[in-house]
Amino acid sequence: MSNLPPDITEQNILKIFELQKKYASILKKSTVSQRLAKLKALKQNILKYRTEIHEALYKDFKKSASETDLGELAIILSSITHISQHLHNWVAPKYVNTPLNLLGTSSYVMYEPKGVALIISPWNYPFQLAIDPLLYAVASGCTVIIKPSEVTPNTSALIKKIIEETFTVSEVAVFEGDAQVAQSLLKLPFDHIFFTGSPQLGKIIAKSASEHLTSTTLELGGKSPAVIDSETDIKDAVQKIVWGKFFNCGQTCIAPDYLLVQNNIKNEFLENLKIEIQQQYPDYSPDYSRIVNKRHFSRIKNLLDDALAKGAKVYSGGKLDENDNFISPTVLIDVDNTMEIMHEEIFGALLPVIFYENWQEATDFINEKPKPLALYIFSQNRNFQQNILQNTSAGGTAINETLAHISHPDLPFGGVNNSGIGKTHGYYGFLAFSNERGVLHQKTGFTTLKTLYPPYTPLKKQVIDWFLKFL
Repeated sequence: MSNLPPDITEQNILKIFELQKKYASILKKSTVSQRLAKLKALKQNILKYRTEIHEALYKDFKKSASETDLGELAIILSSITHISQHLHNWVAPKYVNTPLNLLGTSSYVMYEPKGVALIISPWNYPFQLAIDPLLYAVASGCTVIIKPSEVTPNTSALIKKIIEETFTVSEVAVFEGDAQVAQSLLKLPFDHIFFTGSPQLGKIIAKSASEHLTSTTLELGGKSPAVIDSETDIKDAVQKIVWGKFFNCGQTCIAPDYLLVQNNIKNEFLENLKIEIQQQYPDYSPDYSRIVNKRHFSRIKNLLDDALAKGAKVYSGGKLDENDNFISPTVLIDVDNTMEIMHEEIFGALLPVIFYENWQEATDFINEKPKPLALYIFSQNRNFQQNILQNTSAGGTAINETLAHISHPDLPFGGVNNSGIGKTHGYYGFLAFSNERGVLHQKTGFTTLKTLYPPYTPLKKQVIDWFLKFL
């Protein structure tokens, strides 16, 4: 199409798709050792290009090398190690018990690759969120097309380079470009689509996938709250909240989007919050990322301007530099639901703080909004923790911590309803790209089921009546 980049045509996209479709039947028979060898080669190339990855992310939005290591590479390398340790067990058939009505049979679940997978990744963690789902697709035996984000072009180009050094295009291919490329890819009958991005785009992906009844994993987002109880270690809580919120300049899908702080610790909490922000991110810290581009800078600035116009106040921060896409860590108070900032996922360095009286008020506030991707609870009171857990719903939850649950390889990661569909990481990532195929073995000759074949004589009816009593 004329709207596609000059080096990409729909014919080229279709050609790669057809190549991968044919090669998928070969990969279906691949061994665990062969799949792990591919992951090992990918790991070696990632480590080989570690410095270049640092440089690409710095060029895209001034992400520090340490933050790149922690937020991009550590999760990927950890995932490869975890897959290597467990893939033999994951792919092994899982035998199941035989029910009374199927005596004489044996049954198991086998895991087969879904086929050709499409991964559409976002810009906020552009390396990690393109490569991590790829690991599970490769582990499952799928072929893959990756569409990285055009918003972070330096990282996208490097992803393409690393993939082309590691895989043939029949195995894994990368198509750079904007939404036009994504639209062309979505016309094809993929066997699975793994998308990470906003709920608004997630709906578009789901609609496109429905045309081919393609299964999807939609890793979305939303307004993830942190609830702080009076029975908490305030200093400990603010350290973790500041780190979780302002890591990557707040451009994290599971960053605390707003705080609910119990009224009777209001002043002490705010004072500690201001001190801790300065401690972790002093003015123009080299460890502090920038907003990814002008468009997102303007979007966040508009949220701030709207909140201030409607009565919110800046408690700390509030420094902006449009030339550098810089927004300092900013705490807002006197925030309410009339403001746009309480309806749109912030995805930036603004932190609204709202005060509440009791856990019921806090849960009511949370439940007025779509179910979030993450929910954080800060309290040393077990009853308070359970009240929040039992009266809310979220994709995942961390108690007395932020962000860390995403790095646990045995926990499912994903949203619920508006914040996502499907789970990933560890075994759940493997399942996302696998078809769980039920297999039943029956013997030849006489079987118990044959005693129930028609014609339904009086004796057979008695047997059926007796049989129903035991089901």
